[in-house]
Amino acid sequence: MAWNDVCGQWSRVRWGRIGSGTTLAVVLVCVALWMVGRTAPSPAAVELPLDVSPTSAAARAVDEDRSLTEAERDVLRRISTRPTAVWIPGPTRLAAEAVDRAVEGAADREAMATLVAYNIPGRDCGSHSASDETVEVDDYRAWVGEFVDGLGEHRAIVVLEPDALAQLDCLEPEDRQTRLSLLRYAVTAISDQGSFVYVDAGHSGWHDAEEMADRLRRAGVDEAAGFSLNVSNFRSTEDQVEYGTRISEALDVSTHFVIDTSRNGIPSDSGEWCNPWGRGLGVPPTLDTGIELVDGYLWIKHPGRSDGPCNGGPEAGTWWTDYALHLARNATPS
Repeated sequence: MAWNDVCGQWSRVRWGRIGSGTTLAVVLVCVALWMVGRTAPSPAAVELPLDVSPTSAAARAVDEDRSLTEAERDVLRRISTRPTAVWIPGPTRLAAEAVDRAVEGAADREAMATLVAYNIPGRDCGSHSASDETVEVDDYRAWVGEFVDGLGEHRAIVVLEPDALAQLDCLEPEDRQTRLSLLRYAVTAISDQGSFVYVDAGHSGWHDAEEMADRLRRAGVDEAAGFSLNVSNFRSTEDQVEYGTRISEALDVSTHFVIDTSRNGIPSDSGEWCNPWGRGLGVPPTLDTGIELVDGYLWIKHPGRSDGPCNGGPEAGTWWTDYALHLARNATPS
């Protein structure tokens, strides 16, 4: 077993539960490794492919939408045959079932699921993706518990609460502290289960690297696998690599990150985020990026799901065939 794996397991053991099998030598080595960089293994260490769900919105459209021509089905297969994340919103009573279905399905396909935990109180600051329910602090903690129960013994990639840190400014000071404490709670609970948690950090056009590093630190990123960038946005991959590297440097440790490349094949830094036309699919999902700090290029946003009722789109999260076809036709690389 590699030292990274040993230390990754040791880091999840609380001091009060360290047994006789944990020697002083192991502790010293792990501390030394931690001081020079991250010890937790990346998802690539699991040696499983990213999961391609046969029941994704794109896959259902290919199989069930009789209005599509064969040529259009072929175009949509550029989405349906790629690994995409499964978003897990509220309510609490359905969280465990939704997570279990995703990870069990991935296990059956000998793959690893990518999940998005998306239920923080005050989600999206009341905008298009706001929750239909009022989520209180205790509700969120219970929801995290159900999320972890759904994971069971399966390991998954979990992108934690897109935009939650970037949108702290829309909250009152007391509510900001509450949000940070809830993010720390979720990071600890899901990391202790064994999954790879990436705390969302917005994108390069939102906050400077030092400010975002400070927010990540207060959200408990030191217990996570790292952070995520560009979720549901259109910034270039190169720009996000540079921005993420600066965040990692500001954190004083080699904190790794993942980048959403689902819709940045034709990148834009215009700031238009709600169903902009002229965009395209980006680099296909992979855990082999060739860049040390970048654990993966992922399709976190499911291409073809609307950002909200703007630019001709339906409600947020609704499948929109015309936009999916547009993104797929503009795929770069093709």
